[in-house]
Amino acid sequence: MRVWSSRLVCGVLVWLTLGAEISAQFAAENAAMGVLDRFMTAFNARDALAMCETFHYPHVLFAKGAVGVVRTVDDCVERFDFTRFAQRFGWDHSGWDRRTVVQAYPGKVHVAVITSHYDGANEQIDQIDGLFIITRVAGRWGIQSRSIFSQ
Repeated sequence: MRVWSSRLVCGVLVWLTLGAEISAQFAAENAAMGVLDRFMTAFNARDALAMCETFHYPHVLFAKGAVGVVRTVDDCVERFDFTRFAQRFGWDHSGWDRRTVVQAYPGKVHVAVITSHYDGANEQIDQIDGLFIITRVAGRWGIQSRSIFSQ
């Protein structure tokens, strides 16, 4: 009887430990998806401040063969001009085609994304693949870095 109860206790402890780890992983994944939702909502609303507030700083962007670093939310807002972006590409709105968690830990999540941009007639302009690194810093989840394959 003693062996059986020891095994039961060990089994319960393993289950509780794994359960806590899995729960923490899904909590991180859910938090990351929430950040991505806020990012896309702000992007489509052409709200540079709300979009930039989804980032952690310094924020690193890998795109077009270059590495850009944005130091503060104010720098981010100043750099992004939705009117110019819309005119340059004929852009009206964007959407996630796919968001796949590649790796997740309690404080960091890597999400592979595919995003489409659309014109005012809801015709796809382009599709962009990327990797977003979302981290928890000082209790707040935000996008720390993006690596995108863009035109």
